[in-house]
Amino acid sequence: MLNLALSILFSTLIFVVFKLYSIYKVETLYAIITNYVVASSVGFFFYKGTIQIETLPEKPWFWGTLVLGVLFIVVFNLMAATSQKVGVSAASVATKMSLVIPVLAGVLLYNELLSGFQILGIVLALAAVYFASVKETSIALLKSSLILPLLVFLGSGIIDASIKFIQAIHISESEFPLFSATVFASAAFTGILFIGFKSIRTPLRVNFKNILGGIVLGILNYFSIYFILKALQHPSLNSAAVFTINNVAIVLFSTLLGIILFKERLSTKNWGGIVLAVISIALVALF
Repeated sequence: MLNLALSILFSTLIFVVFKLYSIYKVETLYAIITNYVVASSVGFFFYKGTIQIETLPEKPWFWGTLVLGVLFIVVFNLMAATSQKVGVSAASVATKMSLVIPVLAGVLLYNELLSGFQILGIVLALAAVYFASVKETSIALLKSSLILPLLVFLGSGIIDASIKFIQAIHISESEFPLFSATVFASAAFTGILFIGFKSIRTPLRVNFKNILGGIVLGILNYFSIYFILKALQHPSLNSAAVFTINNVAIVLFSTLLGIILFKERLSTKNWGGIVLAVISIALVALF
């Protein structure tokens, strides 16, 4: 449970860093790409074995990391587009409700069993994520506006399910740092290509704030992935429980930190979501 708690902590701090980006005018795209370079470097630093770059393609998980790296960049850009065109709440809800996909994958692919209380907890978790994220000011959604949140939902869920699949089939615990580093290196390479093409039309603007923001985010990002991999090794928690507790607890604690650190105000629906989050975590974890 300590590994799961640490993953939740680092993931929650990522949201705090994103909030600070808007306060200190950090350019998110450049900070994100710096973050992937830093996260990859941290992984290689903590790997205790001998690193031979030329032998990495021989690892059974290598090609999966390339796909995950591309997904990280694509889903990030989809989240940004959803936030701008549909709303931040829609992006947040779509991201966290994607826990349905790894939960279903655990049941269908790994024959994981869920108790009646756990199923109830997962249903309450979905409601908790929605109510904790929704804002009082709503917008009328066109059918075309639902495409972006749907893509975020699918992309985030596929990332979580893929991490579970690769962890369950291919990775020894000693290779967690190397696996994480390779995923982030793939994301960094994809991001560099992206801004390389973008710079053809728009000149690059790199400054100290972007780099510092990327360094802090990269350290947090690495440990959030590392500890979720460790949590998935827990003998008494299946992946459905791990992803449900992880996602709902992140929503819960990021909301509470928003109140404490940034004086954010919550509606009645938001408080109801927090109560449901606590109940859903208890049901999934204890039963």
